Parts: sequence; structure tokens; C-alpha cells
Amino acid sequence: MPAVRFIVAGRVQGVGFRAGTREQASLLGLAGHAINLPDGRVEVLAAGDPEALDALERWLRQGPPVARVDAVERTAWPAQVVSGFRIA
Repeated sequence: MPAVRFIVAGRVQGVGFRAGTREQASLLGLAGHAINLPDGRVEVLAAGDPEALDALERWLRQGPPVARVDAVERTAWPAQVVSGFRIA
């Protein structure tokens, strides 16, 4: 199962970004997590169908209405067997 790590920069903490990401990932059938990083960015690790990963990336580039996304870095990640999508 392909997995991708996204690092999202901008105003992405305290604006519902992780919860929105979990909702989108669940709708797309992806597993993984979204966590706040100490430097103000958000890490999203997602695994699943390649088309679903592309759709999640498109959503991450927009984010929820009150977020401001300045940059999204995408890196292939070693496949992991995970279930569900959590936020921390």
C-alpha cells in the first residue's frame, strides 16, 4: 500500500486543519495521522490508493476555510500497515 508524508506550512494550527484532514482522509479511504509539529507546521502521513493520496494532496493545498496554506511538501514514505486515521 503506497504511503506519503506531507508537511504543510502556513496558518495550519488552531484552525481545524487536522480534523478536516481526518475527515477528508476518511472519505477517501486513507489511513494514517495528522499531527502538529513544534515549528507550527502539520505532518500528515497517509497510506492508501494513489488516486486518493493525490486527492488528499489537493485538499491539503486548500485546507479548511480559515487556514492559510503556504506550502505542501510531499515525500514517498515506506509502506506501513496502518488502520484508521488519527490526529494528535
